[in-house]
Amino acid sequence: QVHLVESGGGSVQAGGSLRLSCAASGYTFGPSCMGWFREAPGKEREGVAAIDRDGRISYRESVKGRFAISHDSASNTLFLHLNSLKPEDTAMYYCGALCADGAVVVTAINPLFSYMGRGTQVNVSS
Repeated sequence: QVHLVESGGGSVQAGGSLRLSCAASGYTFGPSCMGWFREAPGKEREGVAAIDRDGRISYRESVKGRFAISHDSASNTLFLHLNSLKPEDTAMYYCGALCADGAVVVTAINPLFSYMGRGTQVNVSS
């Protein structure tokens, strides 16, 4: 059975940083499409960052230059580094595994993943 567990969320002030982690059990990340998406109150889920099976990395336009996705095969963990956080980044952040196309994920509303975690909350105050 596949389990993805996110951690690292918290409350920070604008301009701050966080590192989100997604640990997998019952599943090995890569080489396959994997990524992160978020859901803010009253808004639909949106893709944030993704890594394709060929290693290509994609980001949603609003987070480019501020967020960085990475994957550590040794620990079978997916990371999302959040820098220069803004209040509009406040959301529940989820990791996902097995997506079709990372470039589609980061432009999609309600991006599709075969496996998803339960999320970790990020709150950014002004």
